[in-house]
Amino acid sequence: MSDFDNIFEGGSGSSGGGEYLAGQLLIAMPGMTDPRFEKSVIYLCAHNADGAMGLVVNRELESLTFSDMLEQLGIESADLADQIRVHFGGPVESGRGFVLHSRDYLQEPTMIVDGEVALTATLDILKEMANGAGPSQSLLALGYAGWGPGQLDAEILRNGWLHVAADDDLVFGGNLDLKWKQAMGKIGIDPLMLSGNAGNA
Repeated sequence: MSDFDNIFEGGSGSSGGGEYLAGQLLIAMPGMTDPRFEKSVIYLCAHNADGAMGLVVNRELESLTFSDMLEQLGIESADLADQIRVHFGGPVESGRGFVLHSRDYLQEPTMIVDGEVALTATLDILKEMANGAGPSQSLLALGYAGWGPGQLDAEILRNGWLHVAADDDLVFGGNLDLKWKQAMGKIGIDPLMLSGNAGNA
């Protein structure tokens, strides 16, 4: 079992140690020093005592198109494939594909994140998306962002991340360049007024 599977097996819930944030968005603080996550917005698919897992929703992979991916997998597609972008989901298991999507599409392996969003990582959903029969809203990503037990909580306490409730536009919207500012604005924060070291003694 991968760390990803362990986190989902652990289930969700809350403990006395803090608030679990599955279904919310993480927003990288301006002082984020890891270039993989600079100005990133991450949808948290799981967050519990075993760790956290999420997908970056505002960074496109320029080195790979959906058509290229389908060709590598031997999947035939309609012309719709050219309209689907492949995102950088995170640095962990970068060859593994994930589809974050609306709940109008469910398979047996689909994992429900919250009332509106689900996660599926099968070839079947790629085949259906390639032919226009997939979910009404979706985001295809390669790789994911993962944290071990307590790691994300510690990063939040060190002012590495903010969090905000997710909405369809921030998760599935196509204007990737604006998502970070939009997410900050949803909290009512002007990024220019923030310091990555705020609150540290």
